[in-house]
Amino acid sequence: MTEMTGDPFYDDHLLSEIYDAWHPRAVRDDFDFYLPLIMQANAVLDIGCGTGTLLNEARQYGHRGELCGLDPGQGVLARARAFEGITFVLGTLPQPGLDARFDLAVMTGHAFQAILADDDVDQFLSTVRQCLVPGGAFAFETRNPLARPWETWTPDLPAVVRLDDNSRVTITTTVTSGFDGRTVSFRHDFAGDHPGLPLTSESTLRFHDAETLAKRLEESGFSLEARYGDFQSRPFTAKSPEIITIARRR
Repeated sequence: MTEMTGDPFYDDHLLSEIYDAWHPRAVRDDFDFYLPLIMQANAVLDIGCGTGTLLNEARQYGHRGELCGLDPGQGVLARARAFEGITFVLGTLPQPGLDARFDLAVMTGHAFQAILADDDVDQFLSTVRQCLVPGGAFAFETRNPLARPWETWTPDLPAVVRLDDNSRVTITTTVTSGFDGRTVSFRHDFAGDHPGLPLTSESTLRFHDAETLAKRLEESGFSLEARYGDFQSRPFTAKSPEIITIARRR
């Protein structure tokens, strides 16, 4: 099983609700990028699907094929399973019954960065390849380390959201271990007037440079089809915020 960093964000039901409130559809320009790819594919696997909103939007837009979401977080899947017509699986890859089944696999929300060790990254890419039919595509993103995004993860820039019950949540982010050439660790603190607060979530993310990532994909049996620097499909440059990749199974 591929090792991914544990984070209560995705297991805790309240934190899962906070996640959706913190990342509303209006700011999810990644959805605008991935949805056309999903709509063109017959069978789609969303790895790290979270609360399932991307697949549900595809279904609402009229996708008639197979939509399957996979996530290790019980809290997010509890919310996702409210959506009809989509299969949601608790766990990580590999999973029985998923081999050579999908035209497209997607991995959004920078979930790819939760895989830390080199061996685990390589194993993960090989397992994704096994889930795809010959010629199937894997589309995902990772933050560009050259843009140094962690420099904006500071308690001086808190986020404030409202939950379904109108309770107010303030979210502060603090880097606990700075960039060491590979990873950054940080903490989210959640405070507010909801009875389930305060809560804390700690995470570590892996960063990849574009060329090393392309080499890993090639060695794992993929061909690099496209690379973009943002979700508006602009070309990737050193200043781009994202490394967005579409790779195709050879």
